[in-house]
Amino acid sequence: MRGRHVGTASRSGEGARLGALSPLGRAVLVMATLCWIIGLTLHVTELNVIALVLTVPLVVATVFVQGTAGYAVTVELRSQRVVAGARAFGRVAIANPTGRPLLPTCLDLAAGPATAQLLVPRLAPAEMCEEWFAVPTKRRTVLRVGPVRSAREDPLSLMSRQITWTKTQELYVHPRTVGLDEFAGGFVHDLEGTPSSTLSSSDLSFHALRDHAPGDDRRHVHWRTTARTGKLMVRQFEETRRTRVMVALDNLVGHYALDEEFELAVSVAASVSLQTLREDKELRAFSVDACQRTGNRRDLMDDYANVASTSELCFRDLGQKVAELAVGASTMMIVIGSRTTAGELSSVATRLPAGVRAVAIRCSVSAADAGDAGEAGEAGDIREVRSVVAEAGGIGGSRSVLGRLEVVSVGSLEELSRALQMVTR
Repeated sequence: MRGRHVGTASRSGEGARLGALSPLGRAVLVMATLCWIIGLTLHVTELNVIALVLTVPLVVATVFVQGTAGYAVTVELRSQRVVAGARAFGRVAIANPTGRPLLPTCLDLAAGPATAQLLVPRLAPAEMCEEWFAVPTKRRTVLRVGPVRSAREDPLSLMSRQITWTKTQELYVHPRTVGLDEFAGGFVHDLEGTPSSTLSSSDLSFHALRDHAPGDDRRHVHWRTTARTGKLMVRQFEETRRTRVMVALDNLVGHYALDEEFELAVSVAASVSLQTLREDKELRAFSVDACQRTGNRRDLMDDYANVASTSELCFRDLGQKVAELAVGASTMMIVIGSRTTAGELSSVATRLPAGVRAVAIRCSVSAADAGDAGEAGEAGDIREVRSVVAEAGGIGGSRSVLGRLEVVSVGSLEELSRALQMVTR
């Protein structure tokens, strides 16, 4: 998908800032004003001459910066969405739509925190030049590309005038994700559903026969039993439900030892959420302070690109969200950091409705970092309640049990698939 924003300087001065005096220009203006006031008041001819000499450059500078070059500037991104680590490429095209030559100039292109300078040569009428640029995207974020600006200065640098040629575009740098082919194997397929204790008159899982009641659909009459007993008997079914997956991301800044650990957690949550959408399961994805859109993959990943750590809320707020949104869910995935304690996690687990399968994915960049985080020393630290270590079948990693909650640890994104196999087998 290409995003294009075109901006041109118009006669009305769109995007142009009025001439601004430089520090040197302000000093000259102050001196000229003082000389005029004193010279005219005291009739000092020398001061009047000095004032006139200082005023002339200011007038010339004002006239000089009022000129407007008629460039037509276009900024085009090859893609408005990239994955962290991949470069984003774009193109700046500068054209001369006027009937006169335009002198060389310098344009500034803002790309995130950096600014690139574009040297524009002399352009003949109807001539165009273009420059390609690359935006480094080391980390997940939303970068602002643009606007393209130019500054017009007088030769003495007394005054400058900034002109904005284009609008700002957003470049979404999505978190890295991995495919989870084995993730689906651990969950019941939608066609089968998850059996519940609720009985229904129409579903897929046959349960028993009962007497016919007014309003029953005659298509569910069991005619063989009816012929044998002499009264109408209908089939009764167990109500089934579609798999509903919830993905909760703990984005509290104090729960992560390193920034890399938080980025790993976002990638884990995004990977699980994407796999859920690929399998056409119902998804609710949220963090402590926001809910992610789950209508399509693009909106979901855009929201994950915007997720930031917060210190304004607490883990109880996540537990409250879980209690509100977990109604009707079949699976709950909680992505946490190495400093999230067992007590905090238990407070969330106790809020889950009955029948919800809960898994916590603990992200720790390295064993040393996890050990340092554990020394903070709450008695219920997750690291200390580990009860099961899974090594069977060539699957490495660790698995813990905390009440109703299964806890698995990952140190990199590549370990996620193996970790989920341990709890879905």
